[in-house]
Amino acid sequence: MYDDGIDLDAVRTDTPGAHERVFLDSAGSSLPPEPVLRDTISHLRRESEVGGYRAAAERADDLEKGYALAANFFGCEPDEIAFTESATRSWLNAFMAVPLAEGDRVLITEAEYGSNAVAIYHRARQVGANVDVVPSDSTGTLDVAALRELLDERVKLVSLVHAPTNSGLVNPVREAVDAAHDAGALVLLDACQSAGQMRVRADETGADLISATGRKWLRGPRGTGILVVRQGLQLSPTQIDQHGATWSIPDGVALRPDARVHELWEFSVADRLGLIAALRYADEIGIDTIERAVRARADALREGLAVIPRVQVHDIGSVRSGIVSFTVDGIGAMDVKAALQAKRITVSASGAHGALLDMTLRGLTEFVRASPHYFVSPEQISSFLEAVSELICE
Repeated sequence: MYDDGIDLDAVRTDTPGAHERVFLDSAGSSLPPEPVLRDTISHLRRESEVGGYRAAAERADDLEKGYALAANFFGCEPDEIAFTESATRSWLNAFMAVPLAEGDRVLITEAEYGSNAVAIYHRARQVGANVDVVPSDSTGTLDVAALRELLDERVKLVSLVHAPTNSGLVNPVREAVDAAHDAGALVLLDACQSAGQMRVRADETGADLISATGRKWLRGPRGTGILVVRQGLQLSPTQIDQHGATWSIPDGVALRPDARVHELWEFSVADRLGLIAALRYADEIGIDTIERAVRARADALREGLAVIPRVQVHDIGSVRSGIVSFTVDGIGAMDVKAALQAKRITVSASGAHGALLDMTLRGLTEFVRASPHYFVSPEQISSFLEAVSELICE
């Protein structure tokens, strides 16, 4: 057993899928616990009985309380929280609201996520802005000294990925934020792969904007996301409706003064209630306990994989997340995934597109990703390692 404070029997009882297979894909889309299922499914049933409007009205207080719960989790005020439909929607809402003009600069890191990069380069081309890449240090971590060298008054935004999709790296957020703020730049923190497995707090990181998803380490439903917007940050969203603004005079509107200006009126109430339940579940366990548990399992995977012949672990950074990336010599990543799936072991596999800069620099074209959450047992870690060893012998 791991000495990490997790009541393994309890969390596995709440996670039926954890008994049916070795689930190592929480970096993709994790297994929601029973309280999340109950809140989500029960609300859908209620909608079938009385209709969506009345069902939503009945849960209005619970939906409102969700802002305070999320604010406590992310270290901010309730009016700094917006709920969205995904991390992508959160990130795009924030990025598109940051003013950019010809000659402005956006800084990204070598760990930039593919979807973010597409939006950044596309918009920069449209407005005539420039995109520059901040190099990493010898460990693969963002080089904060190099960041400071690249910063000047033309830099309007630093896009920072906290935990990349393709390696165990955890970037130093506070140091990067302080450097950016010294130069007058905003920081948009992509916490898609960190929120729910480690501490991600606005009051500790200082980030101006934080985007997160519900479906990964938070164990919420798909189709849910969170955006944290620093209080007083005057950003005008590119997509807005009567939830985010008031049509008070025939030829003008008044924007909401809080983060909810980035929300739209229509959303899945059932899914949002499920996300709120997921936040409550994580809060009850404790994020520090979760972080210890995830790190212990990921470290066990790395150590076990490192001694298997023909297996290469590709994680970088001096601080590691719960993402473990590896390849098997002579066996393609998708074939490894399929072979493990046949043994009821769930991992993911991907090409270079998700993190093109980093993958290209390291000469990688694909990888297998294993991402164990706290509900994975030591016996399941051993089963996974045994299965990978068996692939080498087949």
